[in-house]
Amino acid sequence: MHGDSETRSGLGSVLVAASAVFYSTAGFFTRLIPLDAFTTLFWRGVFAGAFVLLFIIITQKRATLQTIWAIGWSGLLVAFLSASATVCYLSALKLTTVTEVMAINATSPFVSGALAWLIIGEKEDWKSISCSLIALVGVAIMVSQSTMSGNILGALLAFAMTLSLALMIVIMRLKRSISMLPASCLSAFLSAAIAWPFVDGPVPSGATMWFLVLFGVVQFGLGLVLLTIGTRHITALRSSLISRVQTVLGPIWVWFAFGEIPPATTLIGGILVVGAAVAAVLLANLRPRNA
Repeated sequence: MHGDSETRSGLGSVLVAASAVFYSTAGFFTRLIPLDAFTTLFWRGVFAGAFVLLFIIITQKRATLQTIWAIGWSGLLVAFLSASATVCYLSALKLTTVTEVMAINATSPFVSGALAWLIIGEKEDWKSISCSLIALVGVAIMVSQSTMSGNILGALLAFAMTLSLALMIVIMRLKRSISMLPASCLSAFLSAAIAWPFVDGPVPSGATMWFLVLFGVVQFGLGLVLLTIGTRHITALRSSLISRVQTVLGPIWVWFAFGEIPPATTLIGGILVVGAAVAAVLLANLRPRNA
């Protein structure tokens, strides 16, 4: 039984880490696609929702409708929180700097851990908390040379995004016996619906449309699927901690693709964040010999 629990925990950690890798390509696709933010968000949501829906149909087959119905009100809340986080993220970036959004979002492991403890009584050991503190220091180093904008509304939206994602993870942990993939699918379509009134211009074509397909399927769709499945098997704090890897990888993809060399502080802080996430996964599976 104990070994089975460790196996699920290890699998969950790997899946959440993989989701962070896919999510981290957001900056790369944003630079690659020559469209405004809302048009990009609309098509990304459409293709991501279609991908997740197809994944559900293939994996659930005749039980597809039953799986969708089973999410209940908690699933609808998960979808709403996920879509809200997307909108808050976009709005925060319009009002304040990427650095400020990153710095506020770096608190997500502690927000998730606190909410998980208050709502479902999920406790963390000192190893995971220590790793989260190290990751927080790493993010602080990454943004140390940047100037905060001081925009209060932008900061509040960034925190609203962080809180929404934390609540989403806690609810998925609370309802981990139920597949929340339909909720993830709905969240993708909701984000598209929210962006739709602001879409301007003709339907994209050619390479731009293919990039939008990849953005929706690879970055958003696969990221949603892996995060939704992985979160069921690890604690909220550890899930948020491992997800911080996307903060590190984001600038690296842009560096490789567009030659934008990140400052040394980004690399040093990134090493701390990744090291903390790896340590959290490894230490979580260590047990005393006499246990």
